[in-house]
Amino acid sequence: MVPGREDLGPVLITKVLEVDNRTVTTHFILLGFPAQPDLQLLLFSVFLATYLLTLLENLLIIFTIRSDGKLHKPMYFFLSHLSFLEMWYVTVISPKMLVDFLSYDKSISFNGCMTQLYFFVTFICTEYILLAVMAFDRYVAICNPLHYSVIMTNQLCGLLAGGCWFCGLMTAMIKMVFIARLHYCGTPQINHYFCDISPLLNVSCKDSSQAELVDFFLALMVIAVPLCVVVASYATILTTILKIPSAQGRQKAFSTCASHLTVVILFYSTTLFTYARPKLMYAYNSNKVVSVLYTVIVPLLNPIIYCLRNREVKAALKKAIFCKKSRLQGDETYNN
Repeated sequence: MVPGREDLGPVLITKVLEVDNRTVTTHFILLGFPAQPDLQLLLFSVFLATYLLTLLENLLIIFTIRSDGKLHKPMYFFLSHLSFLEMWYVTVISPKMLVDFLSYDKSISFNGCMTQLYFFVTFICTEYILLAVMAFDRYVAICNPLHYSVIMTNQLCGLLAGGCWFCGLMTAMIKMVFIARLHYCGTPQINHYFCDISPLLNVSCKDSSQAELVDFFLALMVIAVPLCVVVASYATILTTILKIPSAQGRQKAFSTCASHLTVVILFYSTTLFTYARPKLMYAYNSNKVVSVLYTVIVPLLNPIIYCLRNREVKAALKKAIFCKKSRLQGDETYNN
């Protein structure tokens, strides 16, 4: 008997249909974070505040980039895509998690689970590739500054951003074809707070080796290839920076990519811990803690990192805030 399972009994909605002499699961149970009711309420408050703050931060970044002409550059174009991506990234997971903190019914429909998984995989794969594209942009800016405007044209930036989203959507679609057709017996209990690939593979009562192989191959492509691009880009950037004669020049060159490098390290280190391990070594409890880092904490920190480490973004934010205040004060004076 799983702890807390008896509390779900009368409330849990479980539907099992008979199709071709097999039971087809129509609901899963997300076990989430087992805790006392008082702690559940505290977790709800913390995660709700974090979610709303993440949305506010990323909206502010997008608004600032769009409203300030000085930020109409490839680096900030990709940053606005990253902010837009992470707004949806956290929205796929957080609302259901927040509802589960306040409800005894932890069930999620099969279609709902697959939909959540599809969009989560889309966004996480898109972010891997987008971070690699941003590293390439920094490589061109620092290593080929005279040709930067010729290489990083608006057309190329649009193609690269569109390619990131297309690769993410296609990767998620291929994975879903294999995950959704697995057979799950009864109403499986997923020891996680959202529908992720490894927990679903673990509760499948059908041979999932083919789905695991496809997942491993696609994960290798989506993680390893962008990671190689990032490592190669920053290795070349570091070599170029070290050749700059003045210390001030080296510091200025490094400051242009410090924010992105910090975001890359945070995102890759937390996700690689989770997705680079075999299914049989999948440690559920530790994985849930690490998953909070890249699904909740990292999207919250990314806008802060870019604001604190980037002078242009900080200046544009101050300008946007003070201009807004000035307009409001002017309107009040005019009305009076």
